[in-house]
Amino acid sequence: MGRPTEAHVSLAALTHNCRQAGALVGDGVRVIAVVKADGYGHGAVAAARAFLRGGAALLGVSSLAEAVELRTAGLDGAVVVLGGLFPGEAPDAVAHDVAVAAWTREVLDALAAAARSTGRTARVHVKIDSGMTRLGLDVADVREFGRALRATAGIEIAGVFSHLASADDVAQASVQAQIERFRGAVAALREAGIAPGLVHLANSAAVLSAPAAHFDAVRPGIMLYGYAPAPHLASRAALKPAMQLVTRLAQVRRVPAGRPVGYGGTWVASRPSTIGTLPIGYADGYHRLASNRAAVVVRGRRVPIAGRVCMDHVMIDVTDVPGVEAGDRVMLMGQSGGAAVWADELAGWCETIPYEMLTAVGKRVPRLHGEEFDV
Repeated sequence: MGRPTEAHVSLAALTHNCRQAGALVGDGVRVIAVVKADGYGHGAVAAARAFLRGGAALLGVSSLAEAVELRTAGLDGAVVVLGGLFPGEAPDAVAHDVAVAAWTREVLDALAAAARSTGRTARVHVKIDSGMTRLGLDVADVREFGRALRATAGIEIAGVFSHLASADDVAQASVQAQIERFRGAVAALREAGIAPGLVHLANSAAVLSAPAAHFDAVRPGIMLYGYAPAPHLASRAALKPAMQLVTRLAQVRRVPAGRPVGYGGTWVASRPSTIGTLPIGYADGYHRLASNRAAVVVRGRRVPIAGRVCMDHVMIDVTDVPGVEAGDRVMLMGQSGGAAVWADELAGWCETIPYEMLTAVGKRVPRLHGEEFDV
C-alpha cells in the first residue's frame, strides 16, 4: 500500500461549486474557472475537466507552463494566462493557442512576431491595474495602449480585465472605486477603436456579493474549491469543500504523566496518555503553526495535536479515543464520523487563509480523484 497520506478530491463537489457560481451570475455571464496553482492543490487537469462539466466557458491559469499542462492533457478549449508572459514565451503561447494577459508594448511585439512566423493569430486579454498595484496597465495609459493594439497586426483582442484588491469585502468604497476605474478603462479602449471582447473583473467575493462587477464574465477561484473568501459570505452559496487530507496512525504508545512530546518538549503529558504518530508533516504542507493548536479526527472524535509539527510526522493525543490502534484512519482536513476539520478552520489555527492550506499540500501527497469522497 505504501505511505497512507493522501489527498482525496471529490470531482462532484468541484462540478457542484462551478454550477453554483454559474447560477449566481446568470446565463448571460460566462464563468472563467481559475485552475492556477495546480487547481488550488486539487490537480489542475482533473479540476479543469470537472469545471467544464459544471458549465465553465474558459479556464484561467497564472503561467504559460500551467496552460501548456492543460493542452498536453488534451484540453483544447479557451485558456487565458492571467499572469502574462515572460521573455521568450510568446512563440509557445501562440503555438498552443492560449490567450495571454498583456499590458506592455514589448509583449505585443513579441506576440505579433510569433503570429507572423506561424501564420496564426495571437490572442490577448488587456490587463488593467484598477487599484491592486500588482500587474497591469495604468488607467491613464489605456488609450495609448489601445492605439498600439490597433496598429499591431496578427493580434486579436479576446478580453479586458482587472483584479479586485479586496478578496473578502467588496462593499468597501475602495472596491467600488476600482469598479468605476475599470469601467472607465474599458470605455477608453472603446474610444481608441478597440472592441474589448470579454470584460471580466469579479473574483469569488464579487461573484457572491457584487453583481455590478460581473460584466461579461467572472473569475471565481476559491469558491470553486468549496470555500467562501470570508466567513460573512459563506451563506451566499451552498459550497462543498472538495479536498480531504487523510492518513493513518503509524504508531500508538502509552506515555506516563510528565513525558514531553516532540521537538523542544513543548507538549507535556498532564496525565498518563496515549500518543499517536502520523506520517505527515510540514514537508507535506501541514503547517508548523498547527503545533499544539490544531485538531484532527480519529474514530469520529476531534483530538489535539501534541507537540510541534515535524517535517515528516505529527503527534496527536488520542487518550480519550477508545480502542485506537496503529492503522486507524485520521482525517487532518475533512469530515469523518460526524466530526470535521476543514481548511478554513485549519487556516485559523495557522494564522493564514484557506487558499494557502489547500495550495500548500505537497507533491509527495498523491491526489486521488473520485466523484465522491472514499473515506
